[in-house]
Amino acid sequence: MPEVLASDKAGNYPLLLTGATGFVGQALWKVLDACGYIVRGATRDAERAAGRWPSREWVRADVESGEGLEAALEGCRGAFYLVHGMGGGMPDFHRREVAAARRFAHAAAIAGVERIVYLGGVAPTGVASEHLRSRLEVGETLAMGSVPVLELRASMIVGAGSVSWMIVRDLAARLPAMILPHWMRSRTQPVAIVDVAIALEAGLRLPLAARASFDLPGPEILTGREILEAAAGTMRLRRPLVVEIPQLTPWLSSHWVRLVTRADWEIARELVLGLSSDLIARDARYWTAIRHTRLTAFSQAAAHALAEEQHAPPLTGAGRAAERLVARYRRAP
Repeated sequence: MPEVLASDKAGNYPLLLTGATGFVGQALWKVLDACGYIVRGATRDAERAAGRWPSREWVRADVESGEGLEAALEGCRGAFYLVHGMGGGMPDFHRREVAAARRFAHAAAIAGVERIVYLGGVAPTGVASEHLRSRLEVGETLAMGSVPVLELRASMIVGAGSVSWMIVRDLAARLPAMILPHWMRSRTQPVAIVDVAIALEAGLRLPLAARASFDLPGPEILTGREILEAAAGTMRLRRPLVVEIPQLTPWLSSHWVRLVTRADWEIARELVLGLSSDLIARDARYWTAIRHTRLTAFSQAAAHALAEEQHAPPLTGAGRAAERLVARYRRAP
């Protein structure tokens, strides 16, 4: 398989971007625009998306029902699969996500798509949560189709709009003291959204015969505790007082996370359950393969995410009040 679209960035071959209205999709669209690609955004509510981003091309497509998929993929040589519901309270979400991936792979084959780039999750060292099992199985399902698939796996993605980052940011900003369960010793490699977007775009051009899978590690290996402490430092706050309680399970922890952060509980629960064991990359060879080895440090990514908050509506309510109170007593000299 030749390098997909290597000579057609400004040509007449659009890319289909699923998950285009989401956190990763929006970051990737900016990179694709800068590189000269023609991008077609797929969403279940194309009218609403067009109202928000009127200069972009939008098509209505639903990967779960299959409605509009073939029309959305028509003429596309490459497609990004960034769809993931994180459970969302849906019954049997694992089965439904796998079925959606199978449906997408079939529609892509009919449309003559030459490559699918999928963003999944890093495989844990221990037993995978249902959320992580779903991410991994979606990648396997896409690869079972006839279209070559490049699967890129990331753990925590740091950036404004990331639910993982929102949880870390809110915990670090709102808690003067923290009950630390044993699972916060688990290690991961947070990666900045800017690096993830670059990796996804480069996935169109990487020589690929059939299926390939790579991890996208950030430049540091950090425990959950170290991530919270680094986030507090970026906000110029003293480290919170930490009390370790090994008996506090991830399931119970998700409830106090729900009380402190803005994250939806269903999503927070899945993310917390996924931290039961280390999420360490197999290697970093993808960065070398695409010649992008100057990765963004966690502190830099966190600072950029905080700066992006200045462009969002200001926080209100009890959470904002808690942040002001905590900042008064924890502000670093």
